[in-house]
This record gives sequence, C-alpha cells and structure tokens, in this order.
Amino acid sequence: MPNRKKPLVVVTRKLPDQIETRMRELFETRLNVDDQPMSHADLVAAVKAADVIVPTVTDKIDSALLSQAGPQLRLIAQFGNGVDNIDVATAVQRGITVTNTPGVLTEDTADMTMALVLAVPRRLAEGFEVLEHGEWGGWSPTWMLGKRISGKRLGIIGMGRIGQALAKRAGAFGMQIHYHNRRRLSEKVEQALNATYWESLDQMLARMDIISVNCPHTPATYHLLSARRLKLLKKEAFVVNTARGEIIDEAALTRMIEAGDIAGAGLDVFESEPAVNPRLLKLAKAGKVVLLPHMGSATIEGRIDMGEKVIVNIKTYMDGHKPPDRVLPSML
Repeated sequence: MPNRKKPLVVVTRKLPDQIETRMRELFETRLNVDDQPMSHADLVAAVKAADVIVPTVTDKIDSALLSQAGPQLRLIAQFGNGVDNIDVATAVQRGITVTNTPGVLTEDTADMTMALVLAVPRRLAEGFEVLEHGEWGGWSPTWMLGKRISGKRLGIIGMGRIGQALAKRAGAFGMQIHYHNRRRLSEKVEQALNATYWESLDQMLARMDIISVNCPHTPATYHLLSARRLKLLKKEAFVVNTARGEIIDEAALTRMIEAGDIAGAGLDVFESEPAVNPRLLKLAKAGKVVLLPHMGSATIEGRIDMGEKVIVNIKTYMDGHKPPDRVLPSML
C-alpha cells in the first residue's frame, strides 16, 4: 500500500449523506456529487489512482478496465448485492479483492416482488390508467376483473435469501410455493416454507400460474428464460422479474405478451436499462405489463445499510483482515 495515512477511496455515485460523511471521516474520499454515471475515462482515472473503488451496478468494471488499474488498487467494494458488472475472476487474478453488500436488500426486494405478484394479476396499473384518463363510469360487477392470488402456484427461480423471503410473503397470501434452484434446500427449510422443489426448470415452468425470477445474473443464467422456455408457460401465466433484465429474453417475452401467449408481466429490471423497449411501454399502457424503474431495493434504510456494509468491508480490509463480504469466482 502507498504511504498514506488514509487510503484513497473513489465512490462512483452519490450515496446517502451520512454514509458519505462517515467515509470522509475514515478515508481520503473522492465523491461523485453530481450523481452522473462515470464515463469510461473517469473510471480509468479512478482505477489508476484509487486504493479502493466503490462502484455500483451501473459501472462496468471489466477486464479491459482492470488492465489499466494502478498497482495500488487492492479492493473493489461494490455498493450492491449483484456483481455481474464486475469481472471478478480478472480482479482476483490481479490480486484485487472484491466485496458486495448481501443480505441488506432482502426484505425490500422481496416486498417489491410481492407487490408485482399482486399488481399484475389484479390489474392495478391498468386501473390507475382508467382513473387518470377520466374513463371510469362507476362500479360494475363484471368490469376490470383480475385473477385471484390465493391458491395459485408461484414458481420461484432462485431460492436464495430473496427467493425465500418472497416464499414467506406469498405463503401468507395462500399461494402454493414451488421453486427451482442450483441446489436443493434442506428438508427443514422446505418444510418451513411449504415449498416444492423442481429439479427440472422446464417442468416447473409448464405448471405455474406466476413465475418470479430471483436468481443472480451470471453467464449461466443469461437468457435462462429463453424463447424456448417462455413457450412452455401457460397462456394464463404471469412473469415477474426483480433480479436482472438479462435473465429473460426480453424481446421474446414482449412478442409473446403481444400475441396473447403469456398473460402479462411485472418488470423492475430491463435488458438494456436505462433504455426500455418502446413495445413494453405500449403494453404497459394497454395494462398487460407493470413496469418499474429498478426500484426493488430502493428504500432509505436499505441504502444506508448497504453503505455501512461497504464501510465495514473497506475498514476490515485496510486493517489487514479478510472483509466479511468477500466475493470469489467460485461463488458465482
């Protein structure tokens, strides 16, 4: 490490004020006051100068960028749970430790996922559109009928912390819980969640009323819900995604909803975000999909908890210990 009293920490986006204040107390910190995503040139300058860089999901920390890093860069302390924006293998190869902020987003993301599980079948966004345009003629017994949630089969793809938190919420609504995961949960956890495991994702997809995507985005999960797999869904099925847009073939999903081959979707993430497919926006106007701007973890409490985890990871590393939230290629 360079002979500095405090390590130089470069933060790529605006963080909660109390987190930035604490960082400036502990470290020599460069903040992004304007909160504009850093350009590639800015990121190059950051990795050349910093001992620690604190990126977010919007920053692409790939092998090309890491090849330009100065020898003093020793820690990438991600502000966020997912690390699909970071080439973790290359970082570790170059002797750079990578950390994330797991656990603190679980409840918030599960809440938002459950909100979408409710919003799509019950046509909440469509109902608001009617009010907004002054088209409501009053209550009617047969108008704006949605689908009952209780008793429906929910298929959860990815049964980590968020998937399990969603299962608890959905179970309270009387839904039948099914899941597909890389590894089967213990019998004790399955019984607690009243969850049915499917080794075959294809077989599960064909039998569910609602599918929720809650797995991380990795090379193995890119377009996990491919056009072929989406065709396995029942016509009455809904898809919810609060994980990463790249896990679903968004173009195929859009086509199938337009054609009436899938009932609808609730999406908080998109394949090319912040760009959103205009055809999805059109489907939203028609009440076929509910779209949110990547809000799943967006609570004040969640963001502060994330920042505190980042600080703990940096401080622990700088004190010569293994940070608690270290990410290794074998974990991905």
